[in-house]
Amino acid sequence: MTVRSTGRKLSFEILNQTSSFENDSLPPIPKSPITRNGSTESLKRRRHRKKKKNKVETIPENGDPQFVEDSNWASCDDGGERFENRLNYFSSSGVVTTQTVIQQNGFRFGELRQRNVNGSMDSSNDERFSESIGSSEKKLYAEEEEEEERFSENPPFQEVENQFPTNGNVVKRLDTEASLDWKQLMADDPDFLSVETRSPMKYFMGEIYGGVSLRSTTTTGNDVERERIYDMIFRLPWRCEVLLHTGFFVCVNSFLSLLTVMPIRVLLLFWGALKKRQFRRPSSSELSDLACFLVLASGTILLGRTDISLIYHMIRGQSTIKLYVVYNILEIFDRLCQSFCGDVFGALFSSAAGLAIAPPEKLRFCTWRFVSDLALTMVASILHSFILLAQAITLSTCIVAHNNALLALLVSNNFAEIKSNVFKRFSKENIHGLVYADAIERFHISAFLVSVLAQNILEAEGPWLGNFIYNATMVFFCEMMIDIIKHSFLAKFNGIRPIAYSEFLQALCEQTLNIRPEDRKTNLTFVPIAPACVVIRVLTPVYAAHLPCHPLPWRVMWMVFLFVITCVMLTSLKVLIGMGLRKHATWYINRCRRRNSSHLHND
Repeated sequence: MTVRSTGRKLSFEILNQTSSFENDSLPPIPKSPITRNGSTESLKRRRHRKKKKNKVETIPENGDPQFVEDSNWASCDDGGERFENRLNYFSSSGVVTTQTVIQQNGFRFGELRQRNVNGSMDSSNDERFSESIGSSEKKLYAEEEEEEERFSENPPFQEVENQFPTNGNVVKRLDTEASLDWKQLMADDPDFLSVETRSPMKYFMGEIYGGVSLRSTTTTGNDVERERIYDMIFRLPWRCEVLLHTGFFVCVNSFLSLLTVMPIRVLLLFWGALKKRQFRRPSSSELSDLACFLVLASGTILLGRTDISLIYHMIRGQSTIKLYVVYNILEIFDRLCQSFCGDVFGALFSSAAGLAIAPPEKLRFCTWRFVSDLALTMVASILHSFILLAQAITLSTCIVAHNNALLALLVSNNFAEIKSNVFKRFSKENIHGLVYADAIERFHISAFLVSVLAQNILEAEGPWLGNFIYNATMVFFCEMMIDIIKHSFLAKFNGIRPIAYSEFLQALCEQTLNIRPEDRKTNLTFVPIAPACVVIRVLTPVYAAHLPCHPLPWRVMWMVFLFVITCVMLTSLKVLIGMGLRKHATWYINRCRRRNSSHLHND
């Protein structure tokens, strides 16, 4: 309970009851918290947890006390209890004396307690108080006194509100905590000075002898950071290039298989049907090869009826859209069509497998599904072929132009690729798929350069070979450097170690040997039909231009001769690349199995 007077804050405590009062089953006399240096709030919370209803005594500003009776103290069993409280307030010399007298049937059990403003207590009152309370109340009182002493020694860091002057006397603020004393802080640490209070010469000398000059913006690295730097500069680019070149030759092998193995398998299918003179249901692989042959033939025929010169002049005559913008748009659609065609061809091969083993009652349904998938695959492949042809013509236009259009194309395309990939979060599986996409992109660039070569053979005048070799080398070199930079920083930002690219290479080698674990989610998916249509379309006029202008038999003989020579060259190249890939894949997988995973591809 707090007695508030004008200009002062005072506190006193009503004593508890004695043991004789407890025996009479009377409710306990409440205690008012001891208010000193911020301990009031903690004692109030303790009193609130006890959930007691106390008698509240308020003293207004005029000094007349008022009494508010609590329901627990209203009456006792016989109704003869009477509580009389008297308060004597002395404010002279800073001393407050509080007296509370509680009587019951003439029995006095309350005592007097005198207390200073600063928290001291009369010793005689303490002795009489300790005699009047029980053991449990002594323990509680000891805890409260200990809490009071702790707050008095270490008060919380808070300012006391300004006291307004009363009768000419002004109460000063309480002093701050000793640890926050500025003089003591400066005595303990003389160098704790702001920059403004130090002289410029001392500040500059402190910067010179203070350590590393960039200590405020950089941190000291360790061996792990050093290894990460050398991984990004030396180890990862080498492994990334090995993986990309292997993926490129895997795409070339698939492309040559489409041009050599697939036509031979289709010819053997028809030759067997003609030889036996009876129709038999083809197997799933034969149906798949027949479907690929039909898609390739339809795409080649439709592209053969396309005027390349018209497309060339349309692209070159664009004034609103720049060439590099056209190339970037076509590249985006190329990626979309490539992903869609992979899914469509997978559905087509699944329908072919279902048709090969379909029972007679489901033969009609399986045939209809195979035909619908074949039509959808044909439309998607032809659309993809037109996009690749337009992209090849755009690249050819940039190479032929004399206004540095090729340089602008390479800069915009490659750095846009870095911007769209490097600063994003990628998982290990996403980077795995991104490497395969870069390998397919390199094969597409090779097909475009073949188209540019064919256009130069047909239309170029003067010495053009050296210029073509220079431009082709610059395109490949820029592509290689951009892939290295992109994957190096992708690995750095995403925490990918160089050994991950060795794992990607091992997975690609297993795919080359047709060892495909079921838990693998990422495979190299490449459909070479659209690039094959483009290459056949641009090379056919070159063959036609070199045919002799003689009678028809000579022309037919030259056509057969050139076709045989081309087939022999492509078959030899297919055998060479295919056998080399299988030997490399076998060697690499055996090497990985012999070594631990921690030393995988340690080069």
